Amino acid sequence: MEEFPAKKANHFKMLTVLAITASLSLGVYMHTAKDITISIDEEKREVTTYADTVEELLKLEDIVLDKDAYINVPLDTKLENNMNIIIKTSKPYILALGDRKGEVKSVHVKVQDILKDLNVELGEKDYTYPSLDEEAIPGTEIEVIKVEEVVEEFEESIPHEKMVKKTDRLDIGVEKDIQEGKDGLKNIKVKKVFENGKLVSEKIIGEEIVKEPIPKITEKGTRNTIASSRGNIRYRKTITMTATAYDLSYKSTGKRPGDRYYGITASGTKARPGVVAVDPRVIPLGTRLYVESLDSTKDYGFCIAEDTGGAIKGNKIDLFFNTAREVRNFGRRKVKVYILD
Repeated sequence: MEEFPAKKANHFKMLTVLAITASLSLGVYMHTAKDITISIDEEKREVTTYADTVEELLKLEDIVLDKDAYINVPLDTKLENNMNIIIKTSKPYILALGDRKGEVKSVHVKVQDILKDLNVELGEKDYTYPSLDEEAIPGTEIEVIKVEEVVEEFEESIPHEKMVKKTDRLDIGVEKDIQEGKDGLKNIKVKKVFENGKLVSEKIIGEEIVKEPIPKITEKGTRNTIASSRGNIRYRKTITMTATAYDLSYKSTGKRPGDRYYGITASGTKARPGVVAVDPRVIPLGTRLYVESLDSTKDYGFCIAEDTGGAIKGNKIDLFFNTAREVRNFGRRKVKVYILD
């Protein structure tokens, strides 16, 4: 066998030494102690380790990660000196969202971050309790209030006014409608606020009149005098009544001369022209009256309510005449009865 020259042999020895030195240096490097900071939520620990990866270190430190935990580096990351490992454990909360409620988990404590982690989106008006910038205590409830604002429109009637105008063209106590009243119409806008589907407030934000109301106008009589041959006579009230006539005949009174109370009124006075029979519930006995004809015939004129009659009920009046002929001629007609002061 051929032998290496001495020079070549020395060179080979040198290379061998260098290779061994490099291997030893690498081994020393790989097993050099490393200072690592591990932060778990609010707890921080400083460790010195010869572990090679993050996963190895966690096993050595008996740190078990749940499936929802957060760690800032992959588990297979090679450890480096002065590395900072941050771990956040998941925490339970009760999430109330509308009519739904359930347990959730998140590594965060700030409400805003928890909801973001759970992919819960909030509208512009939505709010939470606790508020978004507060920290929630694990195990407590986080309530999300979904706010919806709706503007509704509807029509509403505007009641018409009732106006009364006094006039001396009408008798006192007489009223006459001269303009029919009609309700108006307005359009109303209302903003309603719902929280989780429940109405919590409503406010009128606009009104527009669609149709103006028309007032009802009534004329009310103030005239309380009538012209007569005796001059102007004052009265308190007028009543339109149905008038009939009677005399002292048996047909009218059911009595004959010689009968008890023949020719005597209910007031105990003697029956005579100017005496009328009334319903005392409408016109009290003893009331002074003026009876005006409404058919252009002669007025019965001034009279006094002193008598009653079985058929005289309500707005009926029976006028006394001396003769049966006058009674027949009068018949039945409408009259205006003035109740005098």
